[in-house]
Parts: sequence; C-alpha cells; structure tokens
Amino acid sequence: MLASGLSWIDLNFIGRPHAIATGVIHGGGTVALVDPGPTTCLETLALGLEGRGLRLSDVTHLLLTHIHLDHAGATGTLLRRHPSIKVFVHERGAPHMIDPSKLIASASRLYVGQMERLWGEILPVPEGNLIVLSGGERIEAGGRAFETAYTPGHASHHVSYFNRDSGVAFVGDTAGVCIDGGYILPPTPPPDIDIEAWQGSVGTIEGWGAKTIFLTHFGPVNEPVPHLRTLMANLDTMSALVRRRMAEPGTNEEKAQRFGEDLVREWRRQMPEAQVASYVAAAPPELAWLGLERYWRKRTAQA
Repeated sequence: MLASGLSWIDLNFIGRPHAIATGVIHGGGTVALVDPGPTTCLETLALGLEGRGLRLSDVTHLLLTHIHLDHAGATGTLLRRHPSIKVFVHERGAPHMIDPSKLIASASRLYVGQMERLWGEILPVPEGNLIVLSGGERIEAGGRAFETAYTPGHASHHVSYFNRDSGVAFVGDTAGVCIDGGYILPPTPPPDIDIEAWQGSVGTIEGWGAKTIFLTHFGPVNEPVPHLRTLMANLDTMSALVRRRMAEPGTNEEKAQRFGEDLVREWRRQMPEAQVASYVAAAPPELAWLGLERYWRKRTAQA
C-alpha cells in the first residue's frame, strides 16, 4: 500500500517476482492502472485486482508512462475486452498505440524468437480512447488529481504522474530499475537514449518534492533524492564504459558481450545471484549496450 487507494500488483513476469509492477489507483467510483504490463501478465493482473475486490471490467483509465511492451503491451487487448477504458499517453507514443506495427517490428529485432513468450498479443488502441499528453497537464483518474510531466531520456515518449496529496509519483523507467534495494540501474535500450534529456527529467522529478517515487521495475522508493543521484552517477559510469569499449578492437557483438560481462560482474559484486537474475530479466545487459552505443554514435555523427 502506497497510500489510501494507491497500491500495486506484482505481475510475476515470466514467473519471476519483482520484475514488473502495475500501479493501482481507486476511488470516487473509478479505477486506474499505471502501466498495465504485457498481455502475458493479464491473468496475474486480474487476480491481483480480485484480491482488492476489483475486476478488470472496473478499470476506467490507464496511465501509460511510455509505450514499451513491458509497460503498455496489454493496452490494446484490455481495450478490446473493455472498450470504455480511457488511455493517457504522451503525444509521441500515441501514433504507435493506434498502429503498433512499427513498435512490434522494432521489438522483434531486439527479442528475436521471444515475442510471444515475453509479451503475447499486441493490439491497436482505438484513437478515440486516447487522451494525448504533452506534459504539464493536470488530470484526474482513480479519484485523484495528478500533475503530469514530460520526462524523456529513457524514451522520447515518457511521461510521469504526481499525486501531490499523497506525495506519490509514478515515474516509469525515468528513475531506473531497483529490485529489492539492489543496484540502481538506468535501463538504456535503443533507440531513444538521451543522457542530457534524462538529467533534465530527473531534475523535474526532484522538483516535485515527492515523498515516494514508484518504479515499474520495481516498487516504491521512499528516499527519492539519493536514489536519483545514484541513478545519474551509474548512468555516467555505464555510458563512459560503453564509450571506452567502442574504441577497442573487435566486432560490435564482441564489444557488447564484454560490456555485458562488465555490468553483470558489477551486479554480482553488489548483489546475490538470485537478485542478479531478476535484473537480467528486467533489463537485459545487451539492451543496455545497444541504447548507449547508439547514443554515442549519434553524438559522434553530430560533432
């Protein structure tokens, strides 16, 4: 429980606890979910709601922090089953909810042969169900008012939501991955990683003065400022390591493998093996390389 009417459900993604969480907001006769997750987890989501005396058919709003499949993949399926649900999404992500073909193609290149196992069905969302955000809007869902902010860096279509009454901010991946108090990892998949934008987004979240920030991967953080400062320090370390590896001899695949080994070695230095396995599931090291390597290639081309 985060506050009265604010809680979360562990989606038990691919049988692993503490990998993906969905926020649950209910009050005033409405129910909102923050990041419903992939379709493969819908049964778990339904069971979690039932444990709170709720059903999927009670859901009135979805608040998407961004459109990556681990956060929003189930949206179209939920809308097909319950066509009155309204979906908050950033303006850059909205076209890909209406027509997910490019999103699916991009993910298929990253998750070769694993799309069905990981994400399941990915369906379009009717345009009329979308409430498109640019950041800065004040919205109401689940009986509460939320301030919204555009928080790019991890993704160009990322927004965060802050309920000032409770002091809780739902920040998706902008505040990184932190499982069971472990390593604070900036997830850096392609194609949108922007370190400078990410720094600005962290400043925005700090400026809210939230008592708690809620991470999709995984759960509440009750000391936001130290967490966010450590996140940015780790992003600097990772990006510098990628840049050094890029200058070494070998193929891109070999460099990526060495970077992934470096990253997992650091995780093992700080965490037990079971916790490391949760990180590998939530944020595969090879995706971290791809996003940061692309970032540095773009920066070099622009120089």
